[in-house]
This record gives sequence, structure tokens and C-alpha cells, in this order.
Amino acid sequence: MSPKLLSLALVATSTAAFAAGCRGQTSEEPPVHIIGDMDWQAHRRAQSDSPLFADKRASRPIDKRTVSKGHLKDDDAMYRGVDAKGAAVARVPFEVTEATLARGQERFNIYCAPCHDQTGAGNGLVAQRSGGAFAGITQLYVDRLKTAPDGEIFQTITMGKGRMPGYASQIPEEDRWAIVSWVRVLQQSQAASINDVPEAERGQIQAQEASK
Repeated sequence: MSPKLLSLALVATSTAAFAAGCRGQTSEEPPVHIIGDMDWQAHRRAQSDSPLFADKRASRPIDKRTVSKGHLKDDDAMYRGVDAKGAAVARVPFEVTEATLARGQERFNIYCAPCHDQTGAGNGLVAQRSGGAFAGITQLYVDRLKTAPDGEIFQTITMGKGRMPGYASQIPEEDRWAIVSWVRVLQQSQAASINDVPEAERGQIQAQEASK
């Protein structure tokens, strides 16, 4: 056999033997690392200490300036209820549809009605069963709130006010605006007259009132 063929045969045999040794057989010898990559770089385990940082923590806190992709929320009107000058926006910053109002009613009845009741009169179950501890819950159709900007009500839902906690962690921004829209419906309903009812439906209401 020529030297060249002998060399090729030895290489082939060595390769086959090496491959056979990588087919799952157990061994007490440490594994062979052909390419070490980053296996031996200096590193610290999670929750361990590190002399590199002043607080000695190897696990670094998340930078407060870090924003998840797609969650920048740079629209102040939508996400904070204010305009470029920091003043509360006058109106909901998107088109209010029938679906918006339906969503607002649903969310209001879940989060707001326990205190404000479903009409906004401030006589929810919390007030009824608190033994007077939560008396005086604000009526949502008082003149002060009827003339308040939508952004102010949005901010109150977001951050809370007085005894009312903030709901930012529970209610997404769009749902908060939907609640604001439904509050406007409740306010209008408390001051509505028969003339505000569609003419086709007035007869039914008048008949109900007459039967009382």
C-alpha cells in the first residue's frame, strides 16, 4: 500500500473511532472540548457576589431606562392623559365607539361599581357594608366632575386620589379611557330629559312612568 493510501486509511480509521466514541458511551473521563467557545470565561453565578460593582451583586438590576420592544408608550395623551405642556387632555384621545362604551360599562361595573355603584351615585356595596367607614364616596355626576377634563378622570383612575387606590397595574390604558367614556354616559343620564331619548322609544318610557 502506498504511503498516501496508508495515510488516508489511518485518517479514516481515526475519524471512525472518534465518531464511535461520541455515540453515547459512558466514560469517567472529562469530555474533550475541541472548541472551548466561552466555556472557560470568567463569570459569576446568579445571586452571587462580585467585587466588580459597588453593591457587590453579580446580578445587575434592570436599568430603569430600559423599555421592552413595542412598549415605549411615548404618546403622553394616550398613556398619561396629558398634552405636550403637561395639562390634562380635554377629551379621550381616540374615537369613542359603541364597543368602547360597552367595554367601559363592563370595566366600570367590575372595578368602580363596588364603591361608586353602577349609577355612579357613590352608594356601592363598599359604602353600604362599611358601617360608615367609607361614607361620602364621590358622586360621579357632580358639577365639578362633569366639567373636568377627560384626562383628569383618567389620571385619577391611574394614580388614585384620597382613599381611592390607583388602578394602573390592573386596568390597561385603553380600558381606563373606556371607563372615562362610560362615566360621561352616566353623567349625561343623570341630567337627561325625555327629549334626549330617541323619539321612537319615548312612548315606551312614558308608558312605564304612567304605570308607576
